[in-house]
Amino acid sequence: MSKLQPRFWRDPLFFVAIAAALVYWLGLYLLTRQAPDLGWPLREPWRFVYPALLYPLVEELVFRGLIQDLAHRHLRPWSLGPLTHANLLTSLLFTALHFFSHPPLWAAAVLAPSLVFGFFKDRSGRLAAPIILHAFYNSGYFWLFAG
Repeated sequence: MSKLQPRFWRDPLFFVAIAAALVYWLGLYLLTRQAPDLGWPLREPWRFVYPALLYPLVEELVFRGLIQDLAHRHLRPWSLGPLTHANLLTSLLFTALHFFSHPPLWAAAVLAPSLVFGFFKDRSGRLAAPIILHAFYNSGYFWLFAG
């Protein structure tokens, strides 16, 4: 694990991850050509709030706060570049579980953001950055593609 960066708001890579979300959404749009209904969250706020804010909080507590930490403590450490064994395994599990509730392309598209969230958990040692990033990624995704 690299030197901890507990103040994620001072970490330039955190802002790269924010910008990556914009690129990710653009790529999904170009891939699907789905025209977004930008006003739907105002008409159905709870349908937006749950996946955009509540799910990221719960998922990060479970996957990064519990599973990724357990993997760090109980499995032999290895890495693939900046990605730890715990992040890779947690992200693969997180992605696999999305196949139960999403079409295959959308479920597979969860892997890259999950690796980003896990990277920031490893980098900061805390859950704030992954929770904020996950809420940001989900907010854009659901706003643009779930309406």
